[in-house]
Amino acid sequence: MARKDAREAAMKILYQWDMLGEYKQVTLDDLALEFSLEDRDLEYIKDILDGFVLQKDKINKIIADRTKGWTLDRLSKVDLAILRLALYEIIYRSDIPDSVSINEGVELAKKYGNEKSGAFINGVLGQYIRQDKDKMVDDR
Repeated sequence: MARKDAREAAMKILYQWDMLGEYKQVTLDDLALEFSLEDRDLEYIKDILDGFVLQKDKINKIIADRTKGWTLDRLSKVDLAILRLALYEIIYRSDIPDSVSINEGVELAKKYGNEKSGAFINGVLGQYIRQDKDKMVDDR
């Protein structure tokens, strides 16, 4: 199975987490069947979920700092889930090139967001890479 499908499943679970304040194992089980997830895919998803929970405040601050005039509550929940996923990958997953995280985030935004979501995701992530990524490496 492709990492692309595991990434999409992780985004859906992050979306659920934002809506419910938690994610349910049954959702992960359902997505595992829907996407034919393998063990390595489930490990990736669990890393994203567990890591995001631990780094939520830092990731949310990065998003808030780059979306001036918007609170996290006003952002599209889909866009927010995609940004959280992509930023977690960029900051904490050295095995995934930044360009892949950005491109996949834009593709998810085009599939699940509105007509402006792809450009929005690209702008926020691109700004982070250009301005702050090197500063954050020491703070991991």
